[in-house]
Amino acid sequence: MTAVELKLLLGNAIKEQRYALGISQEELAARAGLHRTYVSEVERGERNPSITSIEKLAQALEVSFTSLFERTGQPLGSHDAVEILLVEDNPIDVELTRNAFKKAQIRNALHVVNDGETALDFVFARGRHADRLKVRPPQLILLDLNLPRKSGLEVLREIKDDGRTQNIPVIILTISDSDRDINECRRLGAETYIVKPVNFQNFSKVTTFLSLSWVLVEPDGTLSARPDMMEPRATTP
Repeated sequence: MTAVELKLLLGNAIKEQRYALGISQEELAARAGLHRTYVSEVERGERNPSITSIEKLAQALEVSFTSLFERTGQPLGSHDAVEILLVEDNPIDVELTRNAFKKAQIRNALHVVNDGETALDFVFARGRHADRLKVRPPQLILLDLNLPRKSGLEVLREIKDDGRTQNIPVIILTISDSDRDINECRRLGAETYIVKPVNFQNFSKVTTFLSLSWVLVEPDGTLSARPDMMEPRATTP
């Protein structure tokens, strides 16, 4: 199933449930706290909604987040789902991140490694992770900056310097938004950052970077073309 087909199916599921409730697009938008134009584009399959927006729409439609996807025929947790790598050496922060994923209802495979060298082995399928040679690299990386063996900055630099992996989105985990390394991370190509500890409140800010197609399936099945992850800021509610 392509990303375009999935957007259309989700839009139809939302529209059918709205019809069942007998409410207009304007009322649905008001209930969900979204712009009416945004809801219209989602229903027509012209918009990649964020996880946060889908959750708002599900609540406004009086159905569960999961049930919307069940109506598309593309269940969450598909074998084609995008894999996410978490690089974090603090077990408490790992657990908090897992909880944030659970609360946001993101059910993609989440792999965890706890040092920079192992992270690179995982991404490039070498060393103890050589068995991943025939497996695609993770399609999203959450990267702590303060890591043993090799720093997060070094890991980011190697990933972005390699043509095979430079298009993998990397989200930085940092203890402060004034961290002097953040600007360097942006220069190297990191998408954005989260101030730890990761919880639903600060994680939800990042879900706007995760389009529907990234949450469920990779859009084109390749790593050569970067998918459209960003919702236009001017119209994102």
